Amino acid sequence: MPEQKTILRALKGEVLDTPPIWMMRQAGRYLPEYRATRAEAGDFLSLCYNPELAAEVTLQPIRRYGFDAAILFADILLLPQALGADLWFVTGEGPRLSTITDQAGFDALKPVDEIHETLNPIYETVGILSRELPKETTLIGFAGAPWTVATYMIAGRGTKDQGPAHALKDENRPVFEALLDRITEGTIEYLSKQVEAGAEVIKIFDSWAGSLKGDDFDRYALDPAKRIIAELKARHPGLPIIAFPREAGDKYIGFAKATGADCVAIDNSVSPDWAAAHVQVDGCVQGNLDPRHMVTGGDDLVRETRRVVAAFKNGPHIFNLGHGITPDADPDNVQRMIDTIRDGQS
Repeated sequence: MPEQKTILRALKGEVLDTPPIWMMRQAGRYLPEYRATRAEAGDFLSLCYNPELAAEVTLQPIRRYGFDAAILFADILLLPQALGADLWFVTGEGPRLSTITDQAGFDALKPVDEIHETLNPIYETVGILSRELPKETTLIGFAGAPWTVATYMIAGRGTKDQGPAHALKDENRPVFEALLDRITEGTIEYLSKQVEAGAEVIKIFDSWAGSLKGDDFDRYALDPAKRIIAELKARHPGLPIIAFPREAGDKYIGFAKATGADCVAIDNSVSPDWAAAHVQVDGCVQGNLDPRHMVTGGDDLVRETRRVVAAFKNGPHIFNLGHGITPDADPDNVQRMIDTIRDGQS
């Protein structure tokens, strides 16, 4: 029964003897089977938009490791593409988009009700996964948070300090806020369709939330998350939602209560002991092993894995990394982490 799935139990606030486990970017280049399927697809976007192959790479880490959850294989920049932005990937450098820096650029975007034509293959992938995943495995859908998505749409690429987005926010706030509002509306529709297709949990990735300070964090990270969560829960009562305002620091405190999220994912810039004392008091926490341990392995991996488990053992916890697993990770280290959590093996 769905209510017996360990991640759903943790998200409801249950404290489990062994925390459920999944990893951000668990379907990725560190796995040889993923690299083979991506080569078959031809390129990254072709893989995202091929429901059969996208479902296959989502299932690969479940077959190999038996994670407690699978997360839909897609990309946060598919929504901007559906809104009319040009999107392509440069080998070795990452994504590129056409930029929106003024009213004319914003006016050229598509209305939200037209996004599904582009995104229908993603919903098909969710449908395949909802049928093919093991009955004990939770299916997580996701999207990027409006601020993070906006930083890419404004700069046309990832930037170290999100400077172009901050500049537009400061210099042309009406356009900036209109863009954030359009992304927020699109995100609600996109995630709602994922739930209709079979996603059991939703995660909102605000990868660049940490560059927002003070009132800007509240206005452009917290408030959009609150709006998205409220609307999704109104449409889908009981839907569990994980929020990840990465590098929020002290702003992690109270984020779940302020937004209505059922769980806050914690990055590895804060200690698990701090997060247990200040964040887990409000409910489920997800995290937060440093991803570098998936590369380096050894006794440090075992020790730090146990430290995270011990810190969060008195409250609801989903074990995860503090950020996505990297392409240079050793698949054997992932198994060692899992064994350490589930069996106490080293």
